[in-house]
Amino acid sequence: MAITFGQGIGLALMTAIVGIDFWLESFFIFRPIIVCTLAGFILGDLQLGLMAGGITELAFAGLTPAGGTQPPNPILAGVMTVVLAYTTKVEATAAMALSLPFSFLMQYVILFCYSSFSLFMKGADRAAEEADTDKIVRINIICTCIITFLYALIVFLSAYIAQDAMKALVTAMPVWLTHGFEVAGGILPAVGFAMLLKVMLKREFMPYLLIGFVISCFLTYSNLLPVAIVGVAFALMTYNTEKGKVMMKTVSVVEEDDEDGI
Repeated sequence: MAITFGQGIGLALMTAIVGIDFWLESFFIFRPIIVCTLAGFILGDLQLGLMAGGITELAFAGLTPAGGTQPPNPILAGVMTVVLAYTTKVEATAAMALSLPFSFLMQYVILFCYSSFSLFMKGADRAAEEADTDKIVRINIICTCIITFLYALIVFLSAYIAQDAMKALVTAMPVWLTHGFEVAGGILPAVGFAMLLKVMLKREFMPYLLIGFVISCFLTYSNLLPVAIVGVAFALMTYNTEKGKVMMKTVSVVEEDDEDGI
């Protein structure tokens, strides 16, 4: 299906908003599961947005900005996954793999902005010396506006202007290549989740991982809601246990202080 001019503007505006959030890291609405859902809503296919969001979110689960590092952009990956699946009718997994060049493109654009924005630093330092807070605010607003415009421009050009070229390219691909993208797209969520576990997994949480694996792989159910409920239960159990340990430690410290006072 073709993307209309209005839908292209809607995608650009939505991307600009979530791009500001990614720049500031305020509400985390830039995550693919949110971006894909919004993109699917704009294109009139909310189910596709939800499916693409789940797949792309898992693939980008372990890719989070840290300090000055900039991972592949999750916003462009989310938007273009939905756009490619919508316009070319390929599977969401294949669309997610095909969206990675757009994600890398935005990654390089952001890195270029990091370097070029250093030109503003002399003015910001001078404003700080003079206690000119208005100028510092203006510099931050200008940088944010530039990023916002770039997000909107790249998405509009990619999703609306270049949609025919993308459709022709995907249509011209042989079956074996398209299937390869589907396989790669199916593997990427596992890689992303493994990257997340590499950082977050602790020895004391291994039983929860094994229980979740058994529940999700060997029990029959119509949706993932039972697994989510079990996960919430485990999270509450762990939270209450850790909270109890902290309270016991606090009580013991208070009792020791009372004894020292006597």
